[in-house]
Amino acid sequence: MTERRWLNQGSVAESVCHEPVVGNGGDYIEGEGPRLTATVAGESKDADISAALGELRGHVTRVWSPDRIEAVCRVFSADGHVKLPELVPPGVKRIVADEVDDLIAAEGVRRELAFAETGFTPRRMRNVTREAIAARAPFIPRLYGDPALLAVLSAVAGEPVLRCPYEPEQFLITCLERDGDTHGWHWDDYSFALVWVIDTPHADSGGFVECVPKTLWDRNDPRIDDFLERGPVHRIDLAPGDLYLMRTDTTLHRVAPISSGIRKIVNMGYASSRDVACPPVSHETMDRLWSTSRADQTR
Repeated sequence: MTERRWLNQGSVAESVCHEPVVGNGGDYIEGEGPRLTATVAGESKDADISAALGELRGHVTRVWSPDRIEAVCRVFSADGHVKLPELVPPGVKRIVADEVDDLIAAEGVRRELAFAETGFTPRRMRNVTREAIAARAPFIPRLYGDPALLAVLSAVAGEPVLRCPYEPEQFLITCLERDGDTHGWHWDDYSFALVWVIDTPHADSGGFVECVPKTLWDRNDPRIDDFLERGPVHRIDLAPGDLYLMRTDTTLHRVAPISSGIRKIVNMGYASSRDVACPPVSHETMDRLWSTSRADQTR
């Protein structure tokens, strides 16, 4: 497994952790941000979550200046995706990573599927559903709808980024763990995805993202080979601790098959105003990929 160097590395994000956020109810360790430990429960855990969200709000205020947002907004508009490694501070990444590790161990379900709606591209992975995350993890569901996070994502996207109205697609975990595991070429039902990279192999072993922006999904005739031939195909190399925002309804994308190592991510799906006004007609690929039915787990 790739070492999570981001847990201790110096960065712009760490510069916001030295001052406590007044009134957030949590404890800070100088320079490290709030910690959420497995031994705390009840009110103490709620206080630590509040502290982490307070740290996030302070970080957004200090780090995400108008000039910085404008620069990443231009990239997102042109390419349909943008890396945001300093979107949140290390303390927040640490808590998310801990919850993901626990959830995969306790709730991960193995899937091997393919879908006609995306040209029978493969899905080979272990995943954790939104329902399981909401039942077992106190932090990820709170973080998903945090106003500070939504505000900076909206600024980067250049339009409102809204909670996904279809709850099963709000937040999900995937884990590629075997040789050949992949999340094959596809589009998403809703407009935006914020992806948190917890672990990933070195790019030589796969696990990087490839995408073709400004493409449209016809479920009856996906024409994936045509889009790949026309291009351009962008490649996004990632490291543990990276985050990226993607326009997923108009960007054909996949995770390249891994040959070694492990790739763990949280996918947070968000809607545009158009999605809310005119929601997708169906969710058949997502419903099958995340079904709890054993009959739907293999093809």
